[in-house]
Amino acid sequence: MASITPRYQLRTSPPMALVLSAHPKLAVTTAAALAVTAALIGRSSREVLLVFGTVVVGQAILGWHNDLVDRKRDAHHDREGKPIAAGHIDAGSVVFVMFCAILLVIPMAVASGTTAGACYLISLVFGLLGNVVFRSSVLSFVPWALSYALYPAFLTFGGWGGVGADSAPQPVIVGLAALLGIGVHVLVSLPGLVADHADGIRSLPLRLAVRTGASRLLASTLGFIGALALVILIAGQTVGFRS
Repeated sequence: MASITPRYQLRTSPPMALVLSAHPKLAVTTAAALAVTAALIGRSSREVLLVFGTVVVGQAILGWHNDLVDRKRDAHHDREGKPIAAGHIDAGSVVFVMFCAILLVIPMAVASGTTAGACYLISLVFGLLGNVVFRSSVLSFVPWALSYALYPAFLTFGGWGGVGADSAPQPVIVGLAALLGIGVHVLVSLPGLVADHADGIRSLPLRLAVRTGASRLLASTLGFIGALALVILIAGQTVGFRS
């Protein structure tokens, strides 16, 4: 028991609680995917690092905002992995850090160029709206699709300080990215579907799960995301990422 206690204390400490409430797995995965894509389309190493850092901070903001919005529901349903709802960190402290991160992500995004930065910051706004708008209806996928659709423009218009940022993304890449956003929305929503059903939240993922079952939906969503990633790679090699 003595060996477990320090590990538990570390997991519930305010710094670790802050990290966990940022949805770190999704943040790092999204940032890594965009950074790899940036490298594949010829962005320099420092630009790839800037893309990674910008997206990590942006995704952390979305994670904190999501857990702040849902903290009462998460506490009511005693959901695991929700430090704010569990009281491991004060909500006011998370709000303060989140606003500090917003002040940080703005210059980070604009460092890739004004157009690229605007595209990423608008995608971030869509993500924030997704935490509060449409989430209870079949249109819950809309903010996700719009947010992801702007990622290609963030990459193709981007350059260190805006230098060389003069190419719009291929429309087909934008469309595929929007579909990818819908797939990610369904995937990340799966752990909370039981609570959503109890609270009367009839989002697209819940409606799909009712029809297919959660296990089948998980398998099909993973297949959908994997297939889309492959199609995006093929499209990038054939028609190109930039127009």
